[in-house]
Amino acid sequence: MEIRKATPADMPEILEIFGRARAFMAASGNPNQWVGGYPQQALMAAEIARGVCYLCVAAGRAEGTFCYIPGVEPTYATIEAGAWPDDAPYATIHRLASAGRVKGVAAACFGWAAAGGLALRADTHHDNTVMQHLLETNGFARCGQIRLANGSPRIAYWCRAETPPQNA
Repeated sequence: MEIRKATPADMPEILEIFGRARAFMAASGNPNQWVGGYPQQALMAAEIARGVCYLCVAAGRAEGTFCYIPGVEPTYATIEAGAWPDDAPYATIHRLASAGRVKGVAAACFGWAAAGGLALRADTHHDNTVMQHLLETNGFARCGQIRLANGSPRIAYWCRAETPPQNA
């Protein structure tokens, strides 16, 4: 699977992937994570402009998307019921989604991100058991709980830079 930076021309595919992901999450017991059309087009346009939005492409077709954001994530400053293993520089993976047509999108994302050499952090909703499984089977350790800016809790994950994802 090829990983490349998203461009404004990719917006229709990105929004379609998010629509498919929202439907999958709702059908698999996670109807409350991405509500109200989140992630919205304006947010994704900003992420594309910042150069942090990526596409996973297979056979010439966008099959997944994610944001890879090096640097400090403000909502990770405070962690409850646990701790981050270290304070080393890291990158955050946000808004990982698959179109659901091919397997391996998450593993491709995690493998690509790990190759960047930074420790990785991510978070997910308590009801998102699918993402929890994907993170845990790809070398991420559950570290505690963080809260989004709106106060909503999320399970926090971390992966050492030297730990290659096991399913990549």
